[in-house]
Amino acid sequence: MYHGIPGRHRKMVRFYSGFLGPGDIGFDIGAHVGSRVRAWRKLGANVIAIEPQPDCLKVLRLLFGRADDVTIVPSAVGARPGTAHLALSSATPTVSSMSSSWMETVGEDRSFARVRWDRSIEVEVVTLDDLIAKHGEPAFCKIDVEGFEIEVLSGLSTPLRALSFEYLPFAHDATVAVLDRVEQLGPYRYNYSPIETMRFASERWLDRADLMRLLHRFRPLGRSGDVYARLEGEA
Repeated sequence: MYHGIPGRHRKMVRFYSGFLGPGDIGFDIGAHVGSRVRAWRKLGANVIAIEPQPDCLKVLRLLFGRADDVTIVPSAVGARPGTAHLALSSATPTVSSMSSSWMETVGEDRSFARVRWDRSIEVEVVTLDDLIAKHGEPAFCKIDVEGFEIEVLSGLSTPLRALSFEYLPFAHDATVAVLDRVEQLGPYRYNYSPIETMRFASERWLDRADLMRLLHRFRPLGRSGDVYARLEGEA
């Protein structure tokens, strides 16, 4: 269903054209079944799709395994290389996570009342620095890893041109920690896109204080989305 929603692919291509173009490298960390991979390829980007879940990997390999412009990395991304345990939700694989604290936090929200993490697997972990050394620096990096964002960014030593990470209103404090890490990396400006709208909530790019005020407007609504960060000076 992620590939078959009418108009969604077209909206996604238009939205990401502000970050990616022909020959650019895009890192899709938490690629799931590749909806963004498909859109980024349409823009002419070379996509590095990073996904540790076995079932999702089967779909990625089926759809993109022979594509010259897609590299599938069957790993998780973290603060240091090695291995770690990934908690899987068989019924809702999009919320599989490597963060026990995140699972405890979201488990208290009623929208997650029926979610069960019913098994776990050991997965390889690489760092963002590792990925850059092997595949090149991305023009854009999407991070969607269910509470593991701070660990992903802790494995990055240099600022990226642009990146995004998920925002969940009931895990607001975790977003603050991620923003702290992004601010340590470099001078960024921010925007916010409510879940899957493929539109920015603000007409201009914001500093951290303005972004926090914007998120506080969305927080009572309970709607998740993605925070976008762009280095100052990047068009």
